[in-house]
Amino acid sequence: MLAAVIVLATVYGVVATGGGAPERPGRGPLRHPGTWLLVVVGLVLVNQVLFTVYVRRVWGGDVSRMARLVPDGWFALADLDWLADRFPVPELLPWTVMRAQSALELAFGVLMYLLVCRWFGAEVYRAAVRARWAVSASYTVTFCLIEIDLPTPYTVDDLVIRVVTGVLVPLLVVRLAEGPAGPPRLVPFVVSVGALGALVLAVYDTAFLYNLGHLVGWLPVAGVAAAVLVGARWWAARPAAVPGPTTLAVTSSLGWFLVLFLVPALPLRYGMIFGTAWVSLAAGVVLTAVALWHGWPGELVGRLVVAVATGVVGAALGFVVASGHTEARLLAAAAGFLLAGGVVCAVADHRSAELANGPYCFSVDRKQSR
Repeated sequence: MLAAVIVLATVYGVVATGGGAPERPGRGPLRHPGTWLLVVVGLVLVNQVLFTVYVRRVWGGDVSRMARLVPDGWFALADLDWLADRFPVPELLPWTVMRAQSALELAFGVLMYLLVCRWFGAEVYRAAVRARWAVSASYTVTFCLIEIDLPTPYTVDDLVIRVVTGVLVPLLVVRLAEGPAGPPRLVPFVVSVGALGALVLAVYDTAFLYNLGHLVGWLPVAGVAAAVLVGARWWAARPAAVPGPTTLAVTSSLGWFLVLFLVPALPLRYGMIFGTAWVSLAAGVVLTAVALWHGWPGELVGRLVVAVATGVVGAALGFVVASGHTEARLLAAAAGFLLAGGVVCAVADHRSAELANGPYCFSVDRKQSR
């Protein structure tokens, strides 16, 4: 069933993506997806604290009843006995077990992706918001399939919650505003996404997998990632020279990939670990090829071959050097691919001394992009 979701979501991404989308202007922190992403992270971490209190007081600290129902790597409790002993009514906290996470996980994923699209530019952000209902359907069905595949005493509640949030999240994210026009500066954008990815992994492990006991170990990584993210966003806002045609081609293709990958992103991710890895890999190849077809001009195909070959080497190095969750290694591989390939493209532009402006910039209008 998950394989079918991957195929359908990929077909939607390839066929239905394109065309214009209405502008979504607005200012202020309440219209920014990053603000609400921080709110969701705060809520899920608070839930972890309350969950720990509940388990310590009501279950006597024994999580075996849940740990045996899920894969390894869940339920590493933090030492919060000082709080659990003082909490007045722990009996009111059973909702912290699974249900709260199910209510927040879709918003977490959608807001994270929208933030990345906003960094890339207003047009990519508009295209992402335009696809919000398809995104919600794809992610919600995927979450529900995983819930059914890993049944717990709370599965029925979780399924209902996920369907409800699948309706609410698209209704709410449409109120958020786009950022500046794109395309972005390539290197600071890639660095920003890599740093955000590290922070997302920290939140996912400590909060969504109920491993608040891992928080202290994640703090150095999260601190460095946050500092890198702040620096990268400052760098991205600085004035820059007009990039060469090869760098513009990379940027345009990346913009297309962000839009194409949006709907199938979550099912592809779960397909890698739930028995449909080959389907996920095939879908990823198709999405990449379509993004290059839209974003890469034919006269620069030779440079594309060299950039891809170099990027594969960078991806392999990133995957080997990284450790921990599969997602961490995939993140390192993607960053390695983009950075290594991007360097080759920048060098090619510098050596040829060619400058281009506009024709290869991202556009969701297929006629313009070609």
